[in-house]
Amino acid sequence: MNLGIKDKTALVTASSRGLGKAIALQLSREGANVAICARGEGTLFRAKKEIAERAGGQVIAQAADVTDKNQVKTLVKHVIDKFGTVDILVCNSGGPPSGMVEDFGLDDYRKALELNLLSTVNLCYQATPHMKKQKWGRIVNLTSVSAKQPIETLILSNMARAGVLGFSKSLSSQLAPFGITVNSVCPGYTRTERVENLAKSFKKAGKGSVQDFFQNIEKIIPMGRLGRPYEIAAAVVFLCSEAASYITGVALQVDGGFVKAIF
Repeated sequence: MNLGIKDKTALVTASSRGLGKAIALQLSREGANVAICARGEGTLFRAKKEIAERAGGQVIAQAADVTDKNQVKTLVKHVIDKFGTVDILVCNSGGPPSGMVEDFGLDDYRKALELNLLSTVNLCYQATPHMKKQKWGRIVNLTSVSAKQPIETLILSNMARAGVLGFSKSLSSQLAPFGITVNSVCPGYTRTERVENLAKSFKKAGKGSVQDFFQNIEKIIPMGRLGRPYEIAAAVVFLCSEAASYITGVALQVDGGFVKAIF
């Protein structure tokens, strides 16, 4: 299938590793010009080199903290200066700490909102004027299955990421007349550094070993295994494509059957 995104410009945030990097790589393989960002320059520029070598396309990298309004504005301007526009925006960020209600205060909730929800809002505000001008755009906001089926030890993520779904749905209706689609992808348990850290927290809390953590997860996933980053990336890239031009306002879980709800 020709996805129709060759020579389109894609900005993928938090893309020096994990799911963001996998998405940036797959977009580059489909012929898109790709801009990546992360806070740490060392890891970021290693990712840029790897993506360019593996996919052969144009890749630029800009260090940026997506919770900082001014840095996001500079990031988008950098992409515009280099490629002329932003056609595709994939909003991604790291997850807040794991824990229960009693583990956090109000400031922790504010930080989680800034990291997962407000960063998405700000990125969309910066990119959508350019998409409106050209009457074409694709926005995919990465959240988590915890936005649909809360996970007990991820109360901060449950709260903030559910907000992303509400924002995305509202934005999709308002941008649809401009040929811009807005969708959310909710990854399930995927073998990334983030999940490895959750496994370590599980062990530190005295609940069992790291191996116990992964075995417990595998038992509750109908497919019996964790996802692979490229599997999440494939769903995201499809939603970024011309082939997905009539799909908007969707919150798609990619989770091996973990979420039990019908909708």
